[in-house]
Amino acid sequence: MNLLDSRTVMGDLGWIAYPKNGWEEIGEVDENYAPIHTYQVCKVMEQNQNNWLLTSWISNEGASRIFIELKFTLRDCNSLPGGLGTCKETFNMYYFESDDEDGRNIKENQYIKIDTIAADESFTELDLGDRVMKLNTEVRDVGPLTKKGFYLAFQDVGACIALVSVRVYYKKCPSVIRNLARFPDTITGADSSQLLEVSGVCINHSVTEEAPKMHCSAEGEWLVPIGKCLCKAGYEEKNNTCQAPSPVSTVKKGKITKNSISLSWQEPDRPNGIILEYEIKYFEKDQETSYTIIKSKETTITADGLKPGSTYIFQIRARTAAGYGGFSQRFEFETSPLLAASSDESQIPIIVVSVTVGVILLAVVIGFLLSGSCCDHGCGWASSLRAVAYPSLTWRCGYSKAKQDPEEEKMHFHNGHIKLPGVRTYVDPHTYEDPNQAVHEFAKEIEASCITIERVIGAGEFGEVCSGRLKLQGKREFPVAIKTLKVGYTEKQRRDFLGEASIMGQFDHPNIIHLEGVVTKSKPVMIVSEYMENGSLDTFLKKNDGQFTVIQLVGMLRGIASGMKYLSDMGYVHRDLAARNILINSNLVCKVSDFGLSRVLEDDPEAAYTTRGGKIPIRWTAPEAIAFRKFTSASDVWSYGIVMWEVMSYGERPYWEMTNQDVIKAVEEGYRLPSPMDCPAALYQLMLDCWQKDRNSRPKFDEIVSILDKLIRNPSSLKTLVNASSRASNLLVEHSPVGTGAYRSVGEWLEAIKMGRYTEIFMENGYSSMDAVAQVTLEDLRRLGVTLVGHQKKIMNSLQEMKVQLVNGMVPF
Repeated sequence: MNLLDSRTVMGDLGWIAYPKNGWEEIGEVDENYAPIHTYQVCKVMEQNQNNWLLTSWISNEGASRIFIELKFTLRDCNSLPGGLGTCKETFNMYYFESDDEDGRNIKENQYIKIDTIAADESFTELDLGDRVMKLNTEVRDVGPLTKKGFYLAFQDVGACIALVSVRVYYKKCPSVIRNLARFPDTITGADSSQLLEVSGVCINHSVTEEAPKMHCSAEGEWLVPIGKCLCKAGYEEKNNTCQAPSPVSTVKKGKITKNSISLSWQEPDRPNGIILEYEIKYFEKDQETSYTIIKSKETTITADGLKPGSTYIFQIRARTAAGYGGFSQRFEFETSPLLAASSDESQIPIIVVSVTVGVILLAVVIGFLLSGSCCDHGCGWASSLRAVAYPSLTWRCGYSKAKQDPEEEKMHFHNGHIKLPGVRTYVDPHTYEDPNQAVHEFAKEIEASCITIERVIGAGEFGEVCSGRLKLQGKREFPVAIKTLKVGYTEKQRRDFLGEASIMGQFDHPNIIHLEGVVTKSKPVMIVSEYMENGSLDTFLKKNDGQFTVIQLVGMLRGIASGMKYLSDMGYVHRDLAARNILINSNLVCKVSDFGLSRVLEDDPEAAYTTRGGKIPIRWTAPEAIAFRKFTSASDVWSYGIVMWEVMSYGERPYWEMTNQDVIKAVEEGYRLPSPMDCPAALYQLMLDCWQKDRNSRPKFDEIVSILDKLIRNPSSLKTLVNASSRASNLLVEHSPVGTGAYRSVGEWLEAIKMGRYTEIFMENGYSSMDAVAQVTLEDLRRLGVTLVGHQKKIMNSLQEMKVQLVNGMVPF
């Protein structure tokens, strides 16, 4: 939210320059010829410059951390002959807090310095001739603020500057509805790493299942949702709302035969909108797992194909634009029994047979009389008679259509093989005789003209991976990721390529990558999915080493576990769960992707899929899957433990440079990866649980989600870290590059812990041996220019491990 934007102020800014011959306000126009305020000063030829520019009082509107964006130009001192001795290429920015507008005239030494501002781009006299404007943009933040407002001040000490714009703003998490709870606008905290816990309020017609909470990050993004609300009985969630019809309360029976039951009912007392259709569920009493659903736009139906003399249970619910209401109470009705025929009734079959024979004979005669003329003059009633006379023949004149009531739709459900929406089971596309059928069943076809490819962002197994935009009819254009199939593909490659879409199209979960559709009717063949701005999780973590709080990292892990729980519940095994196959968006939401190696479980929940060969990602794969090529959700849990380790170590390679054979041997002998540095003990224990040799002893994904939720709700439980001695005790000394201490040089050590960029700095400052390095303190690191907190921790923890091992007699320095 903007507190000030000098470019948008039409009148006088009310800023004060001191002394008056220092900063000057000069009116100019921007690139759109709109008038703007600029302040300029260029006293480069005079000694001891001290020119101040003071803004008017700025209310912080309750924000405790504010950002200042400066746009300015600055002249290169080398382009000013004769002014080199006094010319400067920087200026200073200050602030002063005040509860009112009486603080502007305080002394200079009462202002607090924010920073010295330097230019990335400076202009010369040549640039002026070419009318080139080299505009610099710098952003600084200030906090925590404790008063109602503040002043900004800019100090020039002898530079040639034009301050083009000043924008002051704060960040907030915008109001949002998530998990049926409403979260208000929330101003971010004062600390750059702070997460504010915000409680949500359940929306109308919903109740709390578990107190809904989210965390507002310092960047104004909602993270780590906890708890949720549920729609009240009789309501159903749709588009983050609950408005639905009340249950049907009155059901009357109509005609009942030995094989059918007719019913009618009244519209619900509170329809809450126009009733779009009714859903009728029925099943034979005591056979609830095998049922049928009929959808009807009318308030009457006939259920046929029933057993004579049997009791059936019926339930009805209505649907409006807001969704389905609750099912009615159960209504019991019984079909007519099979009874012995009376003497009068026994005559009925004879009469029926006689009439039928007469009709057939008549039809035969008329059929011969009209033969040859039907197809020329229409089928009419003669064709109908032919069908009666010769039911085994196919008459090709005209066409026939099976009787179908457009107002009704019937679906049968048996032992869960076909389920209600939301209770789906994964279907292996490899079981389809025609793979194209699977693609068209589970993936939506998109017109190629709806897709704009913008740039290549990577390479896949079958072709390029691009980013672009998708514009569907009636919707706004939005960014997407596009996988393309390379030219010259074989039919097998096409099947394998589209097989991933057939898998993705069956999933619908916020932590599973969402498939938008496929392009199969033109070239190139494409798979279009949602775009994840931050790319793969392993690369993202490496780029942002040490930049996240533990809560943020646990939030990422919770999202991955939630996605895997969903897959596991669908009877689906991923087989290649790794940080490289997790995508992350700008809100730090993690989504499971890459379903190329995935397979489905058999109906037996204990069954495992046995592969027919192929490569296995050894470092991420459970021992039983490596040894016997058997994969289960339990083997996915092992892989999830490795992903946890990757996340907490910011993308470190599991088992470092050990060979695959060494990894297999070490794991088989009981070795497990050591705890990442600064890892909470509770998280490392969960990793070890995931790496239990007995797969039945590993936690299930729903248990993992529950454990992580408890840790998030109780952040103090994450403060206990794995101590260095217990970490060292689990190391394989001959393989671990971190903590062994047996390094031939400082450079080798720094390279091993991925801090090789600091080798030259260490050497230049006299730290040329491991003995010298052992004495380094945190203050020494800061003095050397190691300013990133994550890098400081990595170096100091590595040194601590070496000292622990030295004490334990494990390795020499």
